[in-house]
Parts: sequence; C-alpha cells; structure tokens
Amino acid sequence: MTSPLQHPISRRRFGALAASLPALGAVPSRILGANERVDVAIIGCGGMGGGDGMAMHRTGLVNVVALCDVALGSKHTEGIERAFPDVPRYRDFRRLFDEMGEDIDACTIGVPDHAHFPIAMMAMSMGIGVYVEKPLAHTFEEIRLLIAAEETYGAVCQMGNQGHSGANYHQFKAWREAGVISGVTEVIAHMNGARRWHPWDFDEYPTGQEVPEGLDWDTWVGTAPMHPYSDKLHPGNWRSWYDYGTGAFGDWGPHILDTVHRFLDLGMPHRITAVKREGAKTNIFPLATTIRFDFPARGDEPECSITWYDGVGNRPERPAEFGPEAPGPDGEAPIGFGRAGKVIRGGELTFKGGSHGSPLTIVPREAAKDLEGELPGYEVGSNHMLNFVRAVKGEEETRSPFRVSGPLCQMFCLGVIAQRLGGELVFDRESQRIVGNERAEGLLAGPPPRKGWEPFYAL
Repeated sequence: MTSPLQHPISRRRFGALAASLPALGAVPSRILGANERVDVAIIGCGGMGGGDGMAMHRTGLVNVVALCDVALGSKHTEGIERAFPDVPRYRDFRRLFDEMGEDIDACTIGVPDHAHFPIAMMAMSMGIGVYVEKPLAHTFEEIRLLIAAEETYGAVCQMGNQGHSGANYHQFKAWREAGVISGVTEVIAHMNGARRWHPWDFDEYPTGQEVPEGLDWDTWVGTAPMHPYSDKLHPGNWRSWYDYGTGAFGDWGPHILDTVHRFLDLGMPHRITAVKREGAKTNIFPLATTIRFDFPARGDEPECSITWYDGVGNRPERPAEFGPEAPGPDGEAPIGFGRAGKVIRGGELTFKGGSHGSPLTIVPREAAKDLEGELPGYEVGSNHMLNFVRAVKGEEETRSPFRVSGPLCQMFCLGVIAQRLGGELVFDRESQRIVGNERAEGLLAGPPPRKGWEPFYAL
C-alpha cells in the first residue's frame, strides 16, 4: 500500500516549494500561443472524472499528456485508459506533478469531494490551470484557502457546474440586468431523486474487506480521516459519508442554485435552520432533509430565504402559481416539479427552473403570455469545458472561477453542518464564523489533516 512517505523526491520538492512560496508570490500560469494546444493531465479517470477528461479532449484544443487515478487498471477506469493508451500513468498525483508538472498546462480533477483540495492546491502552486468537479471542496475552510490560492497564484480555475455556461446562466444574467428578476424574497429548491445511502440500515464504517489489487487506498483517503477500505466507500459510495462527501447538497446544489446565488449576490446566509431531518445518523447523510437559509437585505434587494428539500418523498408544497394539477381546457399539461429544480418568487413575478443549464419559465402561463416580446434575449456561448480551455489559452475568462463558485459551495457546507447537527445555526457574515455552537464552528474546518498532508494547508 502506498504511503506519502514512499515518495521522498516528491515530498521533498513539495515541502521546499511550500516553504518558499510566501517569498515568491504568485506563480504565473503558462503563456500559450494562439495556435498552441493545451497539455492536459486527467486526474480521476472513472465516472465523472472520465467524462470530464473526454469532454476536455472533445474541445479539439488539447493534448492529453497523462492519466492519474488511484485505481488505474480497474474496470472503473478502463474506458479512458483505452482512449489514451500511450500516455504516462500515475496512481499518486504528487508523483505526477513532481515528474511532469513543468509539462502540464492544465488538469481536470474529477475525484471524491474530500480529495479536491490537495490536488488543486498543488496544481495552482505550480502555475497549472485547474478544472475541479463540484462541489469545490469538502469543508468551508478548504474552500476559503482555494479562493485565496486562486488570487495568489493567478491560476485559471473553473468548477465543474456545467450549467453555469448554459442557457440558464445567460438568461438569468440578462433578465437580472434588465430588472425582470428583482426583489426576490423566496427560493424553493429541491432534489428528490434516490441517493446511494437511502437503502442502508447501518451507520458504522464497514470493516473486513481487502483492498483490491492495484488500488492505492492511502492516497485515496488523502487528507481525510482513515477508514478501512470498503465497497461502501469506493467507487462512488463515498458521497454518502460525512467524512468524504457532501451529500445531495454537494452533488446537486451547484447545478440548481448557481445562478440564484451569483446574480442575486446572496453571499453567506446569517441563519441556517434544519426544518426536517428524517433518518438522521452519525456518519451517513439523512434520508431526507429540509434546510432553510436566511439572507439579509443587500442594497436594494430585500431579505431572502432559500428552502432546500431532498429525499425521495420530501417534496415542497405545490406552489399556487403552477395552477391546477389536471390539464386545462386548452389541453395543456399541468406544470409539475420534476426530480430537481427551483421556484423563485421575485417582486410581481414567479419563475420556475430545472437544474444545470435549463432556462427559467414564468408561471403561471398567463403571466408569461403577458410578457411575450418584452423579455430580453440572450446568446449561449462556449460550453463549460471549452470556456475553461480557452481561458487557459488567454482567450476567455472562466464563468465559474473559485471566487464565484467558492462562496456558493461554502453555503452548501453550512447546509451540511445543519443536516448533521440539526437545530438552528447563526452565522456571522463579517467574521465568517458560526456563533454560539462550538461543535458546528469546528466543522467549518473539520478534523485536522492526516500526518504528512499538512503542507497542502500551508500553501
């Protein structure tokens, strides 16, 4: 089994780098010529990570120069390994950056939530652009450090909430700037699909399974608390556990509430309330939760609340603006909720939206018909991955940099703490601290990193 101490060259070089960075200041990203292709390392080669790698390749503007995954050679990674059979392969991202860092312009980071932080920090410190899957990181404090590092190193950064380059992004921006969306006082958001942990009747980390051959379990655990290998952790099931995942918030929140949070300039809530926790456990996310976030007035905008619903049967009450559930006399189908989406009440208008890049509609239909021809238009530009690659080349700015996506995901981290502990949390927006709840305050940073992983938090 691989240990951080088994890579003395990588650790020595990284330790020296960490010690020297305060004096060096920003490490500039590479400057690429107009016709030059971007040399990319794919870190995380199964599941969504593999999808990110292929999306990067399909831009036609990159060379995939390396693959990195703790489980290379497994069924989980075989697809992308077949696609790029002749590039160097690594199980440990530290060795990848040590041996090839000077030859890499950008990387994708499609690994479990708890592992985003150290990879992104090391890459940025070496001037490498980073495309990090959502959520940005595992804890509130890790996200704060990533936001600071983005500015310090001048790195090109993009979080993988792909819809933030889709129709919803451009429409919401145009409607907000034109005053169509204004005076928002209430947002209802929901994700009612089944989650991996829903059928589980246990609450302890399983033991007794052998680590599969070729899997670097120590690197998989990374900065997080060590637990024995189990197929209830890898692959995919890590999202179910507080130590490694961020539940439905981290998985779907960035696809549903990204434009709401950004264009309404919400920042951090000052109160987070666990309205409902069904099947709450110590280590595993609840079966269903209703969490309310309250935001203060901002400039000309009034106080606003977001109420989040997850769990298969935990749907919000049907808004009156949707109209009757049966088809109307004109044969139009009733307006429904779907599996995931949002309702936004602003001023005299109510908007219904889905997830990812799905555009908003105005409800009821009569209100939408009254505004036909008066709503501002919008154009959809480059997709999310192409936007990132062009930004690495200096041709565009990323739409979901850490200074934008970070606060969004910090809001979700506060929601996870409410899911975990219950009750009401009071958050001081100025000090960025939780007031009057010592345990909740401690969860902003979570447990200290494992021995040997501390340098990533000093960059």
